[in-house]
Amino acid sequence: MTDRISPALPVVRLTEYTKTEQTEIIGDSDDPFGVADTGLTWLPKEDHFGIRQNGRLVAHAGLLRLPILIGEVGTQVVGVGGVAVAPDLRGRGLARLVVSSAVNHARTMGPQHGLLFCRPPLVPLYQRLGWRALEQDVRVEQPGGPVVMPLRTMWMPLRDGANWPAGEARLLSLPM
Repeated sequence: MTDRISPALPVVRLTEYTKTEQTEIIGDSDDPFGVADTGLTWLPKEDHFGIRQNGRLVAHAGLLRLPILIGEVGTQVVGVGGVAVAPDLRGRGLARLVVSSAVNHARTMGPQHGLLFCRPPLVPLYQRLGWRALEQDVRVEQPGGPVVMPLRTMWMPLRDGANWPAGEARLLSLPM
């Protein structure tokens, strides 16, 4: 079993998150998140959380408040995205630390639900962190018009008693 990162390792709110910082975590790749084959256009996040170890940024999660239509009701969600952990430090609890800190901040932003999109192999990780798979398709905006999100959609209640509403879901923006 790999060693866990010290729980005392602080998650900090980053004032910015650039391509250089992303490269510091996961290297320089044309497809760092493994989603280029979806052909989707993504939004940058507005709030960023990271973990530094020995001065190196080793983990990141970003947040963005977005409009969504569920059934006939317009509301907002807090999208979580850009989650990255340095390959040499995976399996040590960094994703849990950085995503949990981001979700704690998301709870202060107003919306009742968190939303994320992930590749199928990551579903068990997010389920362990309290995320729930949405069993329906979600449409997202793209430059050529709305498309069905090809990645797995997951949600999390950000308020006690918040349940995902019934009805078709359409993110009224590019995905995060």
